[in-house]
Amino acid sequence: MNTSTPRPKILIIYTGGTIGMIENPVTHALQPFDFSHLIDNVPKVKKLAYDIDHIQFDPPIDSSNMNPQHWAQIAQAIEDHYDAFDGFVVLHGTDTMAFTASALSFMLENLHKPVIITGSQLPIGEVRTDGEENLITALQVAAATDAQGEPMVQEVAILFENYLWRGNRSTKMSADNFNAFSSNNYPELARIGLDITFERKALYRSPSRRPLKVRTAMDPHVMFLELHPGMTEETLRHLLSVPHIKGIVLKTYGAGNAPTDASFTRLIREAVERGVVILNVTQCVNGGVHTTLYETGNSLAAAGVVSGHDITSEAAITKLMYLFGMGLPAETVKKYMGCDLCGEVTL
Repeated sequence: MNTSTPRPKILIIYTGGTIGMIENPVTHALQPFDFSHLIDNVPKVKKLAYDIDHIQFDPPIDSSNMNPQHWAQIAQAIEDHYDAFDGFVVLHGTDTMAFTASALSFMLENLHKPVIITGSQLPIGEVRTDGEENLITALQVAAATDAQGEPMVQEVAILFENYLWRGNRSTKMSADNFNAFSSNNYPELARIGLDITFERKALYRSPSRRPLKVRTAMDPHVMFLELHPGMTEETLRHLLSVPHIKGIVLKTYGAGNAPTDASFTRLIREAVERGVVILNVTQCVNGGVHTTLYETGNSLAAAGVVSGHDITSEAAITKLMYLFGMGLPAETVKKYMGCDLCGEVTL
């Protein structure tokens, strides 16, 4: 009788990004290359006792060009191959990685397998690249199981250098450091050192065991509105009146504070009454919105603005896209913006 453990089956989805870049010999600019170039530069992948397959964007893209159609392409690829693989590794550029991780966390409803997103700060062909280690570790995390043989990670996560972060809690914090990402309001899912040490209490577990349901419709009629001292009434009125806008992530000061003058509050209330869903998110990288702490936050709540608590900007904007993409009315979207759907917010 054969009692050997089956080899983990991992699918790599290569979208592009710095990890797969190569220098153009004429312009000396970095441009995406194909997947064979990437794997040729990481021979250690072949030492893993895994069955690894891959698909790639054609052509690979810089993550600055990432959009909801690309998110749908990634989500559809995971759905199409969900039963055939134990885990998924998405190779992605760093600039919009947190947006993609957040979007996928909502789109992949009832996810029970690892979707590990990684990339690099230096191309994988560079001598000092971080891409090789990130790719190898991402594959190991995607293949990791617990004592019961269940996937250790059952959510969308970002793997970068020394840490594994929840995808919808992550933000790119540095354009220069190898530890480019952080989750300021939620602990790491794993710490990467000589060993991969999982923080089991931090790992997401769905309350139900339902089949994967993928929702790829994302409504792009949302935007950020970041407050700054000196913003004029005319500017605010213009921004709140952008045609076809359904949802706004209002980036406020401190614990969710904003000007209390009558014109500001009136314009916010008028937008809410028109059916625009406005979510209050702090500009700070740590902490969250506490609308009852100061009068300046109370005025927004009284005007009908929804508290974003400690949600990241990336998760806030993609959550709005997701909910409006389901065709929900504004009042229902407001209700769900105040709920935790998949570990994206602390209530």
